[in-house]
Amino acid sequence: MSSDAAQSLAERSASAMYANDRASQGLGIRVVEVRPGYAKATMRVREDMLNGHAACHGGLIFSLADSAFAFSCNSHGGTVVAAAASIDFLAPAQGGDELTAIAVERWRSKRNGVYEVTVANQRGDTIALFRGRSHQVREP
Repeated sequence: MSSDAAQSLAERSASAMYANDRASQGLGIRVVEVRPGYAKATMRVREDMLNGHAACHGGLIFSLADSAFAFSCNSHGGTVVAAAASIDFLAPAQGGDELTAIAVERWRSKRNGVYEVTVANQRGDTIALFRGRSHQVREP
């Protein structure tokens, strides 16, 4: 597949997925860039996303990273789901922060893949590191 065709497939896949992704939409997650094996997504931390310590709830940071992971691993077409994921929280995010998650494919075979996601705030401070393993359940 040519690089132009692969890019077009990545963009079409992201557009189709996002149209049906009520969770990402509801959290205000926006997919701002997608390429084969790569996705960048953003989310502004709203007041209703803060926990009892007035920091962004970790589950919502995980959700942002997981969404970027999903768009990255589905960028090749087919239906790809998470098989496993873990996250390390490195620093808190505060209300009003604009978080960016960048997902990068590190390894991919016919049905499985490994992806790393870095979540940072608007100052470039790394908030979390996420690692996901994907499994393709349906061919393109």
